[in-house]
Amino acid sequence: MTGTPAYDVVVIGEALVDIVETSAETSEHVGGSPANVALGLGRRGLSVLLVTQLGSDERGERILAHLEDSGVTLAPESFTPRPTSTALARIGPDGQASYVFDLAWNAFALPGTPTRVLHTGSVAAFLEPGAESVREALRASRAAEVTFDPNIRPALVGAHAPAFRAFEHTARLATVVKLSDEDAAWLYPGASLDAVVDAILALGPRLVAITLGSAGAIVATAMQRLTVPGERVAVVDTIGAGDTFMASLIFSVARLGSAGLSAPALERIGRDAVHAAALTVSRAGADLPWAGEL
Repeated sequence: MTGTPAYDVVVIGEALVDIVETSAETSEHVGGSPANVALGLGRRGLSVLLVTQLGSDERGERILAHLEDSGVTLAPESFTPRPTSTALARIGPDGQASYVFDLAWNAFALPGTPTRVLHTGSVAAFLEPGAESVREALRASRAAEVTFDPNIRPALVGAHAPAFRAFEHTARLATVVKLSDEDAAWLYPGASLDAVVDAILALGPRLVAITLGSAGAIVATAMQRLTVPGERVAVVDTIGAGDTFMASLIFSVARLGSAGLSAPALERIGRDAVHAAALTVSRAGADLPWAGEL
């Protein structure tokens, strides 16, 4: 990716339909962590290209329309012969979601679009054969920032050892890594969150964030480490909360960069991301906030 950036952000990863099942009803929403991140960035006014894999079916067309309505451009090669992927999300009484997936992630040609920020994460970074294509794209990229959210789904990433290797290989190619406290516990069982931050910073990223649910988030560089408190809201469900945090983090990094952040700048980045995520959990589905709401 060379020359003048054609997009502020290029996102590589899965787009799918979340089938949301509660005790009262079943509904469908556009989802997939990378697609949600792209949508959140488009709603904040950035130019965004999503490289994904959709079926040429009704669900694929619905995803396309939903993303385009939020200002996201889909790469032309994103449509494939396979049906559009789905994730069945069962919402418990506490608003937490558990997932059952029906998806595939195939190898793909490297996107050549110049961009300031290249983002990937979730299933796309772990499910072969497409995960290796993702890492090839990250290695080839000349983007100023490469951001990564593992968004661990144990049912999809397989055994711990190979998934951990895939995480480390991808994190080494990134300048920014964001994960949840649940991701941290799965990847680094028994380790404190500070130890997890240290381990990831040692891989090379300049900025690491760990979300803590309602407790807020940790944001850290090699020189600064802060805990940003959460915001009290009435939780409808948590779908899209982490993706909202990630989109806000990318928005900030696109403006400020991830190198040499002062403590006040780091705190502002964390507070903005926590605030954005709080808006998302206060309403149903991955309905990420628009710029005017923030």
